Amino acid sequence: MGGGRSQRGQDRMDAFAPLRDWVGRSETRRDVLTPAPLVALSALLDRDDAAPRQGEAAPPLAHWLYFLPVYRESEVGPDGHALRGGFLPPVELPRRMWAGSRLEFLRPLAVGAAIERRSTIMQVVPKQGRSGPLVFVTVRHEVSDAGGLVLTDEHDIVYRGESALAASPARRAPEGEAWRREIRPDPVLLFRYSAVTFNSHRIHYDHPYATGVEGYPGLVVHGPLIATLLVDLFRRNLPRARLTRFSFRALKPLYDTAPFATCGTHDPSARAAKLWTRDAAGDVTMEATAEYA
Repeated sequence: MGGGRSQRGQDRMDAFAPLRDWVGRSETRRDVLTPAPLVALSALLDRDDAAPRQGEAAPPLAHWLYFLPVYRESEVGPDGHALRGGFLPPVELPRRMWAGSRLEFLRPLAVGAAIERRSTIMQVVPKQGRSGPLVFVTVRHEVSDAGGLVLTDEHDIVYRGESALAASPARRAPEGEAWRREIRPDPVLLFRYSAVTFNSHRIHYDHPYATGVEGYPGLVVHGPLIATLLVDLFRRNLPRARLTRFSFRALKPLYDTAPFATCGTHDPSARAAKLWTRDAAGDVTMEATAEYA
């Protein structure tokens, strides 16, 4: 019996092998760093920022508000994502999540600048997880302006099967944080982030779909929103610091069913911070590191 299951799993992995042909594919998108998305993000983060002015530095992760996936309504799939095909490989697994990123900020983006993003598929890795097959896709984004390269962002995407709640064992979150902020992820917060990023993935706003089709206990908090909240915690506590590197890894989903905390510790001698989120059960759900100048 075990050998049969193992062979079936290997056959499934072999079926994903052609997806490696997507490695090396690239696309380029262009945009203008207009103020309106920055104002909207500041509002949903509950910040009292001054209105952005032409030429001023945009906050870290601002590039996530641009180059948006504006596919046509006729191209929307059943989960709200674009139908399979196009730039990303056509992975025949129904669930897709943002697993993490590694970013390097060479200098800030400037409000009003014309910007370009070149995206390249770096690797496609099929794996057999405990809950079934997984496919990891890593995309490297390079964002430039008229002066050249501004930042790089290596983005990990994981595709998986129908078993929505299968995940690694829970791990207790660290204690003794120097920074802490409680976040209440209600549907309004999730809607506003979906709106500012034009994210139509239904798990973030469609409660009957999220619970009845994908099997979650509530609406799912966006991975990039959680990462943005961690960077916001960093900015609130070190407002003069310029972020140079930021990396994060998602470990466990968060839902709109309970508050969570963004937490951090700071090592001034290393000019670095450790950041994480703690859910209502006391588990870590995302961990991150930040380096600054």
